[in-house]
Amino acid sequence: MKRRNFLSKTIKSSIALYTIGLLSCKNNSKPLAPFKKINFNFNHDLFKLSLAQWSIHRLIEDEIISPYEFAKFAKNWGFSGLEYVSDLYQINEASNKLNAIKKFVSKSNEQSNQYNLENLLIMIDKEGDLSVQSKNKRDMAIINHHKWIDAAAEMGCHSVRINLFGVNDPISWAEYSKESLVALSEYSSKLNINILVENHGYLSSNSALLMEVLNDVNLPNCGTLPDFGNFCLGRVGGDRWDTECLEEYDKYQGVKELLPMAMAVSAKSYDFDPKGQETTIDYLKMMQMVKDSGYKGYIGVEYEGDILSEQDGTLATRKLLIDTIENLS
Repeated sequence: MKRRNFLSKTIKSSIALYTIGLLSCKNNSKPLAPFKKINFNFNHDLFKLSLAQWSIHRLIEDEIISPYEFAKFAKNWGFSGLEYVSDLYQINEASNKLNAIKKFVSKSNEQSNQYNLENLLIMIDKEGDLSVQSKNKRDMAIINHHKWIDAAAEMGCHSVRINLFGVNDPISWAEYSKESLVALSEYSSKLNINILVENHGYLSSNSALLMEVLNDVNLPNCGTLPDFGNFCLGRVGGDRWDTECLEEYDKYQGVKELLPMAMAVSAKSYDFDPKGQETTIDYLKMMQMVKDSGYKGYIGVEYEGDILSEQDGTLATRKLLIDTIENLS
C-alpha cells in the first residue's frame, strides 16, 4: 500500500468527482449522487472478502466522503470485513489524541455494527519507523503504536499491520526489526492482537530476509500480511514512494515465501485489460498459491490504480477475485 505525494487540490477534486459519477461540484463534502450498490454477498468455503480502506483514500482525503462512511460503502459494495488505515483519521493532528482515538473506536464500532461487518485489522502508518538505528526513536515508535493496538482490541480486530522501515543494511535492519517486533508482539499478546508485517518496500519486500526475521522472533502472534504488489526494493533518489522502482523482488516468489506465516492477505490491483484481468498480476497464480498454502479467511481488496475511479477499480478487483476463486483447482 503506497503512501503517495498527491496531486494538486484541483486535479484531486476532479478525479474524486469523476469517481462517484457526479456532474456538478461537491456540496458540503458529500456526494450528490448515490454510489453503486452490489446485491451479491460472496460466500465460499475457504475465503471471505474484505475491503482495505486505502482503496478509497482519495475520496476520503478530498473530503468527498468521511472516513466514518467506510463501513457503509464496504457494505454497499458487497464486502463483509473491514481493514482500516490509521492515517486516514488524522489522529496525530488532533489537539487531544486520546479523545480522537476514543471517537475513532466508538464511531467505527457503531458503523460496523450497523452494517453487520467484521472489524479485521488496522494498518498503522506514520507512527515512527521501527527499524531505524536510534534505539530512542525505535522505542518512541513502539509506544506510538500502542494506541492503535489498544484500539484494535476494543474494536474486536484480530491484528494490526505495521511497517519495518529504517536502515537499509540487511544485518542491522534484521536486528532492529526483531527488537521492535518482539516488543510489539509481547505488548499485543495480552490483548489477543497479532502483529503483521506487510511487504511494503525496501528490505521489508525482501521476503526471504523478512521470513528469517520472523522465524527468529518465533512468536505465535507475529506473522505476515502478503500483498500481491509492493515488492520494490529501492527507488530513484532513495524515496519511499512515487519515484521509479530500480529493483523489484519477484512477486510470486515473495508471496509464496510469506504465505506460511500469513494471517491476512491483500489482493492488490492497479489496472485491468478489456477482459477484466489485472495487467501486472496473475490473479489465478496468486490465489492458487494462497489456497495451496492452507490459508483460510479474508482476502482484502486493495485497489491502487489511477485509470479507473476508486469505485470502479474496487468493484473490478472484487469481480476478478471472485471469478478467480471460483476457478481454483
